[in-house]
Amino acid sequence: MADERIQRERVTVRETGSDRETYELGRFLGKQAEPGQIYSLDGELGVGKTVFAQGFAAGLGIEEIVNSPTFTIVQQYDKGRLPLYHFDVYRIKDVEEMEEIGYEDCFYGDGVCLIEWSRLIGEILPENIIQVEIEKDLEKGFEYRRVTIKGM
Repeated sequence: MADERIQRERVTVRETGSDRETYELGRFLGKQAEPGQIYSLDGELGVGKTVFAQGFAAGLGIEEIVNSPTFTIVQQYDKGRLPLYHFDVYRIKDVEEMEEIGYEDCFYGDGVCLIEWSRLIGEILPENIIQVEIEKDLEKGFEYRRVTIKGM
């Protein structure tokens, strides 16, 4: 149990200086992803969450075009080494909407979940997720991003 807690508390910080580097970091994590994992992806509008998600999908071997499923809430990709359930819960008003789309099948299935704006549904997220936070710092340049990864 203590090892499990330590595992969740691990924090890695990466800095990227371009969309390409953010994409490559996502791709690296996608290659590491295992069945049943849930990645939360948070950050303000325009910080690069979609670029990261596109790289993550590429790391899973998904060749389809990946965009944020803002209006559909979840997009499923099956043509990689693992299924990817890409959520964008920005427009969720109530977590009951997640129940309506059958989130539990995705969260507890054999695929990988990547959830943009996950803080909006924090009350239904399992405890052992991998948290990814992307932040910009305009003082370091428009393309600069600080990516904090917890629980990996």
